[in-house]
Amino acid sequence: MLELTDATFDAEVTQGNMPAVVDFGATWCGPCKRLAPIIEDLAKEYEGRVKIAKVDIEAAPKTAARFRVLSVPTVIFFRAGKQVDTMVGLAAKEAIKKKIEPLIA
Repeated sequence: MLELTDATFDAEVTQGNMPAVVDFGATWCGPCKRLAPIIEDLAKEYEGRVKIAKVDIEAAPKTAARFRVLSVPTVIFFRAGKQVDTMVGLAAKEAIKKKIEPLIA
């Protein structure tokens, strides 16, 4: 699982040409802990087609603020380096997959 920081976010997500899904969370967040294995499964499932990463909002506060992450977990979907969709709160794997599929279509 790719872990992003304020320093690495742009190189990995906004300047890349691969679609990306970024899970913004925090170590103290219960729903984030429940979402983590779902995100890890999706990272394996979409390996090579979609970059799936996570951001700890406390370790990367500038990036969290830049994308207006006000509650966690927040999952943001990127295509061609641009934010195209957002999900706030704990979501089922199938719901996230429905957001990923258009990124690679």
